[in-house]
Amino acid sequence: MNAKKENEIMIDLAGHDVPVLKGGLYHRFRSNPPLSVIAKERPDIDLSWFETIQKERKYVGFITFSPNFYYSNSSITAIYTADMKRLKELVPVAVVDLVKPISIVPGRGLVAITAYRYHYCDNDSYNELSVSIVTTKPEKRNWGIFSLLGETSENSLWGYVLKLPVDTELARVRGVVGYNLPKWLIRMDYDTTGDNMTFKVYDEAENLDFIMSGKKLDIEKHEPEVLRSNFINLNKDSQLTHGFTDIRAIKKASSKKDEDLKLELTDGPLSTLLKSMDLGKLFRYDYQPEFQAALYTPELVEEK
Repeated sequence: MNAKKENEIMIDLAGHDVPVLKGGLYHRFRSNPPLSVIAKERPDIDLSWFETIQKERKYVGFITFSPNFYYSNSSITAIYTADMKRLKELVPVAVVDLVKPISIVPGRGLVAITAYRYHYCDNDSYNELSVSIVTTKPEKRNWGIFSLLGETSENSLWGYVLKLPVDTELARVRGVVGYNLPKWLIRMDYDTTGDNMTFKVYDEAENLDFIMSGKKLDIEKHEPEVLRSNFINLNKDSQLTHGFTDIRAIKKASSKKDEDLKLELTDGPLSTLLKSMDLGKLFRYDYQPEFQAALYTPELVEEK
């Protein structure tokens, strides 16, 4: 998977040799392309939201510009109930002192599994899988469903990212070095033929790990809304950091029907992790065929 292809060129990123798309956005602009270039290359994309956001130059082990823009993307999310004891085991002590897994009912928390296809973004295009534990806001008591409803009403959700594999080396290095995220390189296949949006996720040996397939739900017309997804994690010096992504949902629909989302597990490493959580009832399925996002670089959490 690391072999350079004919349409790629090698660049140095934080001391790593990284293949990037030759002539792609990242090769030309290093996460800071002018919106005029995006408008010329993709006149079909509405850039009005991005015009309201000012990028800042940052050094995060390499020079970048925050936030990173994701202009056209698709995703499916499955939120399941999971064993609370296991979820607590998976969150580092330093993190759980700040945010705690939300207890939706006694003994059960929530885990969110999201598969993303970034069609066109500052670092070109790639697939990503996120496995996250839904948590309280920092230093807030766990009031169960009321904590979750409070976050939802504020359009600002919190979580701890357990796993975040990607299928390009550029996304892996940027995520690990610049964002303190648990990324590694795997193969992921994205398919939208038929009635479902489907992601096939493989292990590092390219053996099938699991398949996540969500029904293409009917989309109701609505004004695009922005939801903030916050994450707390530890940097390489074991310091707490806070990062977030603002997500502008252009087309989105949700369901609570088990038949609308299918998760096929194997004995692969990610499947084994999910099995260890004793996934239960589907809490919610989100189908998002079109969204935009702005990912901000993490900052150190201020000690009180």
